[in-house]
Amino acid sequence: MNYSALPRLSPRLTLALVAAVYTGALLLYSQTMAFVWDEGFHLVAAQLIDNGRTPYIDFCFPQTPLNAYWNALWMHVFGQGWRPTHVAAALEVAGAIWLMADFILTRFPVSAWQLPCALATLSLIGFNDVLVTFGPIGQSYAIGVFLTVAAFRVMVLAVRKRSPAWALGAGLLGSAAAASTLLTAPVVPVLLGWMFFYNVAGKRGAKSVAFLAGCVVPFIPVLILFAKGPAQTLFNVMQYQAIFRRVKWAGATSHDVDVLLAWLESAPALLLGGLAIGGFLFLRRAEPWDRQSRGEFYLSGAIGAALVLYIATAHPTFQRYFIVAIPFCAGLAAIGLYAIGSRLAGPMRPAWPAGVVCALMLLSITKEVFDSRDSTRWSHYEEIAAKVKEVTPPGGLIYADEQVYFLLRSKPPSGMEFSYSHKLDLPPKQEALYHIVSESELNEQVKQGRFATVQSCKDERIEEMKLAELFPHQQDIRDCSVFWGPVKKAAKDEREAGSK
Repeated sequence: MNYSALPRLSPRLTLALVAAVYTGALLLYSQTMAFVWDEGFHLVAAQLIDNGRTPYIDFCFPQTPLNAYWNALWMHVFGQGWRPTHVAAALEVAGAIWLMADFILTRFPVSAWQLPCALATLSLIGFNDVLVTFGPIGQSYAIGVFLTVAAFRVMVLAVRKRSPAWALGAGLLGSAAAASTLLTAPVVPVLLGWMFFYNVAGKRGAKSVAFLAGCVVPFIPVLILFAKGPAQTLFNVMQYQAIFRRVKWAGATSHDVDVLLAWLESAPALLLGGLAIGGFLFLRRAEPWDRQSRGEFYLSGAIGAALVLYIATAHPTFQRYFIVAIPFCAGLAAIGLYAIGSRLAGPMRPAWPAGVVCALMLLSITKEVFDSRDSTRWSHYEEIAAKVKEVTPPGGLIYADEQVYFLLRSKPPSGMEFSYSHKLDLPPKQEALYHIVSESELNEQVKQGRFATVQSCKDERIEEMKLAELFPHQQDIRDCSVFWGPVKKAAKDEREAGSK
């Protein structure tokens, strides 16, 4: 490609146009195909907050709460639907991609490679299948990615500014990411340590104090919740994640091994990781970079490495957790592209190496989207929720997935806001305090006819509760089932009790 053929388009404008097209495509995906099972309890939490309920105190929500409050704000303004939250998440993902691609465009020291490497960075992040699948949804991945990249960009400026205000802003953004998802927790200490060693203007001490002050602000809601309910807050923020996530999961360790080796079967992960490693090795002896410029790319690599190592220790861990590390690995990957491409194609011919990377990533995500064309979507759950609403009598209790509660705008029965909590078996006082109902107790409640309607997409739970035997009516909708009507056993018990 001959870049001189586009004399009227500046590199930044070219990048902005490509980013705009990408943002439009991601917004379209977010409104049509984007759906993840675990999204349900996040949206229920935001809906309950918008309705005046308090996380931890009124319902179980084992996450840091900032993203739930953020989603609740969007629901309050635009209505309690999943679409506004998807729009927000898609824009956050697109914003993070723009910030990292723009960093490459403005900081890369070889001018001929600035735009090609920036476009390759956009592709390595934006066309990553994990980011596309789990980014534009109601979970906290998108806001975590955006805030960490924003904190990175502000910190790069903060070390060159005399005012501590920039350091305060970096601390605020990095801590806000952790207040949205603890997956990003290592970002804060990495930023602080890097600022200490690479600061070139202003006083390190004052900036460090400002940075730490900024870190406190996003956690003020957690401190307020702790004051209201210390036991509930500790359980949701710390104890559940550290102790209870792997309850009744015998294969958690083998699952973790599979996740940590999954990159071997992923072309985007191999390409991103290989280029990032090559970029790190090249950067150690790269002549075009001065110490400060090299340090900025080291910061990108340090954040990416810290996130990968930290997330790898989660038990159990999941491939999607590594989404927050993708932009920072891509920062080093741009250097790797230059190191390899300048040798294969020549130092002044960046077009085809960058074009190959962009093409490979585009083909990969196209295949992924095509392969998932028949996967579950929100439109499918809207059909299920409509059936549940149709068959449930006024005032009847519903036992359903969180997505159904959310779509029906129906407050879940206490303990039903977070379905994974059903796996726990805690003393009755703790279950009541944490708003948890165990599976065994739910099974008994179903048997006794507490619920007018039961909906489930899990065959093992349907069989365990013997729903087909208990309920007179059943309808299968896609991969889920809806059961309703008077519970047969409960009706029989009532007749026997009445005859005595």
